[in-house]
Amino acid sequence: MTPDPPAEFDLALGPRLVFGVGAAARIPELCRSLGARRVLLVSDAGLVAAGHVEPVRAALEAAGLPTAVFSEVHQNPTTEDVERCRAAAAPHAPDLILGLGGGSSLDTAKGANFLLTNGGSMKDYWRSGPVATPLLPMIAVPTTAGTGSEVQSFALISQLESHRKMACGDPSAQPRIALLDPVLTETMPTHVTAHTGIDTLTHAVESFVTSRRNPVSSLWAKEAFRLVNRHLETVLSAPSDHTARGGMLLASAFAGLAIEASMLGAAHALANPLTARFDTEHGRAVGLMLPTVVRFNAEDPAVARLYAELFDPSAVGDRQASESADRLARRIGALLDAAGMPESLAECGVAESDLDGLAELAAEQWTGGFNPRPVDRASLRALYGEALHGTR
Repeated sequence: MTPDPPAEFDLALGPRLVFGVGAAARIPELCRSLGARRVLLVSDAGLVAAGHVEPVRAALEAAGLPTAVFSEVHQNPTTEDVERCRAAAAPHAPDLILGLGGGSSLDTAKGANFLLTNGGSMKDYWRSGPVATPLLPMIAVPTTAGTGSEVQSFALISQLESHRKMACGDPSAQPRIALLDPVLTETMPTHVTAHTGIDTLTHAVESFVTSRRNPVSSLWAKEAFRLVNRHLETVLSAPSDHTARGGMLLASAFAGLAIEASMLGAAHALANPLTARFDTEHGRAVGLMLPTVVRFNAEDPAVARLYAELFDPSAVGDRQASESADRLARRIGALLDAAGMPESLAECGVAESDLDGLAELAAEQWTGGFNPRPVDRASLRALYGEALHGTR
């Protein structure tokens, strides 16, 4: 492979981004700008309790926008969550969907949008082609800084029985507007700040080196990494720091745009089975696997040069690039430590006897196909083996 990005690409540059402290006050105005008359607000019980949902609903109603609220979203939403949201929304006949919350709320909102506009079940839209009817316009208001769902055209929905994640997407599923208000992320518990921050870190590092990377995705990913590297430790130690909160919120959106343009890699392929089989939080799972994947990928000198470009652009030559890639892996380890992430799969309840089954599931994951070094069941099994007793 070559370290230079592909010369050809075809990209839409994403939704309108509205950023600023207190920007949530603009929600009614932004809904009106998209022609809304009836709004579906999708959120979760935690945000209701935190006091975020009712002020938004009241502001929309005061602006003459009747609003139905679905606040029963669960973490890692399943097909059942989406179906319940659709059923609750249908009598209201919304013409705009407002997602308020973390990735679970935003993905549930997108999933319900598919079913409200095109019918069927979520499985019908798993890696499907263009939908027959464009989805309703959506505004995404993230209250966590991690998933990047606020700028993406895919919803990650788990099958109810197997918990296998389905990537269901269409260009019209991408939110029209992503509203980024750092104040809304201040109510995140510390462990959620940590997990979502590590998720953003992994998105930035993986999307920078995928086989589909391009000049635009590289810009997004590099800036996302810079922001995480600068602000993650601060936001963990000083949760009310608006600058750090804003930096992480922007990093999440920028990394999400990088994913939209270039996809992800082996760390996510390895993480999804850990979530499905051991109920490991997504940020914990991807962070646990990331240093091992970086070191594996950096065995290819061309990929090592890409990592050097991300972490230390002054590195010259293959030897320096390899050393820079190793320093990147160690810096990732330091950020994982700051976030209180586990050091081994064993800490998550994984045993040697589990690795073959995990590797089989990981080999089926879509994202593994975009890893810069080819991976298969055997190499994924070896990566799990390295992570079993320690990754940093």
